[in-house]
Amino acid sequence: MKKHMVIIGGGITGVTSAYALAQQGIQVTLIEKNRYPGMETSYANGGQLSASNAEVWTHPSTIIKGLKWMLQSDAPLLMNPAPTWHKLSWMAEFVAAIPKYKDNTIATARLAIESREHHFAWAKAEGIDFDHKREGILHIYRDKKGFDHAGEVSKLLAQGGLPRRAVTPDEMKAIEPTLQGQYYGGYFTESDSTGDIHKFTFGLAKACERLGVKILTEHQVLNVASNGQTATVQVQHQGQTETLNFDGIVICAGVHGRSLAAQLGDRLNIYPVKGYSITVGLNDAASQAAAPQVSLLDDETKLVTSRLGADRFRVAGTAEFNGIDLDIRADRIKPLVNWVNQCFPGVDTRRAEPWAGLRPMMPNMLPRVGSGKKANVFYNTGHGHLGWTLSAITAQHLAGHVLAWSHANVSPAGPTRLAQA
Repeated sequence: MKKHMVIIGGGITGVTSAYALAQQGIQVTLIEKNRYPGMETSYANGGQLSASNAEVWTHPSTIIKGLKWMLQSDAPLLMNPAPTWHKLSWMAEFVAAIPKYKDNTIATARLAIESREHHFAWAKAEGIDFDHKREGILHIYRDKKGFDHAGEVSKLLAQGGLPRRAVTPDEMKAIEPTLQGQYYGGYFTESDSTGDIHKFTFGLAKACERLGVKILTEHQVLNVASNGQTATVQVQHQGQTETLNFDGIVICAGVHGRSLAAQLGDRLNIYPVKGYSITVGLNDAASQAAAPQVSLLDDETKLVTSRLGADRFRVAGTAEFNGIDLDIRADRIKPLVNWVNQCFPGVDTRRAEPWAGLRPMMPNMLPRVGSGKKANVFYNTGHGHLGWTLSAITAQHLAGHVLAWSHANVSPAGPTRLAQA
C-alpha cells in the first residue's frame, strides 16, 4: 500500500514537492492557508531563474555593509538593531558559515543548473504558460571594485559548471539597448531566464491535481505532531477544526516552518528576510519600448528585474531583517521606483504595484532538504533568495528521501548535506 504524505505549504517548494512525489506514485495531500497556491513569497518575486545569482551571502563584506547601512532606511540591506534570541543565534551561525562561502557558492550553482532543466521540462510537459523569457541575465557594475568581485564570483560559478562572460559597457548596451547610465562593465549569463513565479506555481498546482494530489486551500494549520509512524495535522477551515492523519509529513511552510519543526522535535533555524518588489504596468507603447527585455541584476543596489510579457516590468530586491513583518514601507519602495526612473527614464512609473515577501533563509544560505528526527518527518525549505531557482532539484532530492523511507520503512540517513556550513 503506497504511503500518504501531507505537505504543509502551497508555495513554490510545496507545489514542486507535491509534483515530484506524485510523479513517483506517492499519494499526496497539500495544505495551504490561502485561497490559491503561490500567494505569499511565491507571488511577486524578482522572477529570475538565476544560476548566476548563486553566490551565497556568507561573505565578510555582507557584515560590513549591514553595519554601514543599519541606520539608513532606504539601504539595500537593513537590519533592525533590536536584539532577539532568534536573530542573534541566526547571525552567529551566519558568521560561522563564512569559511564555507566558496564551497557553498559552488554547490548552489550546481544545484541551480540542474534545477532549471526540471523546471523547463515540467513546464513543457504540463503546458504551463508563465511568461518565460530565455534572454539571459546581465549583471551590471558601476565601479571597478564591484566588477572585480564579480570576476572572483565567476570563477566559483565556473567550478559549479556555469559559464558567464565579462562584457564591456558597449557590449552591455548591445545586449540591452534600453539601459541608461554609466557603467564600468558587466557579466552576462546567456543560459539564465525569467518568468512569473506565481503563474508557474499555480500552473504546476493544477498539474498536481491532474496527477491525483489533493489540495486543501483555505486550511489553517493549527499544530502538527508525529510518533514516527503517523503524522497528525490539526487544521481549521471555515470555522471548523479537524484532525487529519497521514503516514508522513513534509514541511514546506517557508518562514513558518521554524515553529512547525519545533512541534515535531526539530530545530530549523530559518529567519524571515523581507524583500520588496514593484510591478510596473507598461500601459503605453513608449513604456513598452523603453523597458528592458533582458533581465538585470544590479549588485550595488541589490535589485533584479524581469520583463513579464508585453505589459509588465518587475523590479525586486533589498533585504530587511525585521522578523515576521509584511508591512510595505514607502521608504523601502521608493528606491525601487527611483531606480527605474534613473535606469529606464522612458518607462512611465505612475502605475507601480508594491509587494513584500519573506524569504525563508538558513544561516549558511543552503536549503534544508531531507528527514527530521522522526522517521516520517521531512523538510524542503529554507531556500532564501533562490527559492524558485532551486525548488525543482530540492523537490527531486526530497522525493528520493521519501521513497527510501517508503520502501524500507526506516528513517533515511538524514538531511541532505548540500555543503558543510
